[in-house]
Amino acid sequence: MNLRTTHIASAALLALVATTAGAQAATASTTEALLLQRLEGLAKELESVKAELHKMQDAQAITAATAQATAATVAANTAAAPTASATELTSYGEINYTRPQKNTPATQTDVARFVLGYQHRFNEQTKVVAELELEHAVSSASDQGEVEVEQAYVEHRLNDRYGLRGGLFLIPLGMLNNNHEPTAFYGVQRNMVETAIIPSTWREAGIQVFGEHDNGVSWSAGLTTGFDLGKWDGTSKEGQQSPLRSIHQEGQLANSKDLSVFGSVDWRGLPGLRLGGGLFTGKVAQGAANFAAPEARLTVLDLHAKWTPGPWDFSAVYANGAITGAGDLNTTLAGSTALVPKSFDGWYLQGAYKFRLGGDYAVAPFGRLERVNTARSFDGIVTSMNLSSYPTEEIVTLGAHINIAPTVVIKTDIRRYKENTDANSFNLGLGFSF
Repeated sequence: MNLRTTHIASAALLALVATTAGAQAATASTTEALLLQRLEGLAKELESVKAELHKMQDAQAITAATAQATAATVAANTAAAPTASATELTSYGEINYTRPQKNTPATQTDVARFVLGYQHRFNEQTKVVAELELEHAVSSASDQGEVEVEQAYVEHRLNDRYGLRGGLFLIPLGMLNNNHEPTAFYGVQRNMVETAIIPSTWREAGIQVFGEHDNGVSWSAGLTTGFDLGKWDGTSKEGQQSPLRSIHQEGQLANSKDLSVFGSVDWRGLPGLRLGGGLFTGKVAQGAANFAAPEARLTVLDLHAKWTPGPWDFSAVYANGAITGAGDLNTTLAGSTALVPKSFDGWYLQGAYKFRLGGDYAVAPFGRLERVNTARSFDGIVTSMNLSSYPTEEIVTLGAHINIAPTVVIKTDIRRYKENTDANSFNLGLGFSF
């Protein structure tokens, strides 16, 4: 029933009234009681029509409101639901100030690292992770900076427990290599154990399988490129400072005749506790013709622990490396500045306490003790030269982190060396990550 129907009913009523009036004038026998009876009947019919019209109007209003609410719900659910394809931008950076205690003219400020990265998810199971790093602010033929791909791999989840990675990825040894953002470690510079013995940031190209279990165990294993002992430079001090850093390949036209394997495992079965270790091994001659050490093999292992009860943060790392079969190579390097070590190792103990100051502000004093030896022993002619090992360096670092946001930190520390006292320094740093 609509407005037109109402008009028709009203017109019919008027016509009937007019007819009734004419009939009264023409027919004297029609009684007033009959007219009243007819009028009452018409009034009832009109009320029924009006009631039906109101019902139809109410139904239309309810239908429209329901449709509007449904549309709003669909729109809200569509906005809230995650899309199958999504891209996330990541970044971190650190700027450091170093003032040597004994040589203040050598004081430096350095934009040590600036990294841009992204993760793009193709679907629920597959994503790509990539990072591009610039070290020391400027990179050119006449500058000391470097531009490098830090990570570039595709990850595919087989299910909630297992997954695969392929490409250039970080080797999961120690605690720093996989978590090397300046907001993730204490100290202005990275610790010596995980730079001199484990050459963080250490990455290789290859394939990896990993698993994560409900009992707190996570693990990974893979086949990757390795090191190239043919890159060893006996005239450079780099091998003395970090044996592996001097022969790494980083995915740059990497010689791959000899591949390496690795495995790692971590247990996080108790709140705040992490225990784990890893192993990496492979030949390093890379099939070079007439190479003096064709059977040389590199093996690196680590053990690590971290415990964070409340505001406390305790951690420890032990790392050991060995290059076996390099004695003949050292014979050809006799008299050089740096010889190939048979073994090298290091460990550290670290403790920190975080004071919450309100909001996002926090301050965390910390202390760390390290002992590092980049040549614990030698092979070959070196032993006949009474060079059995390098001195073990001991480093004490005391400092504090000041968080002004959850992932923005101001750092300060002092470093004291037992052997190389010229390296004693006061340091300031600014770091961020997102």
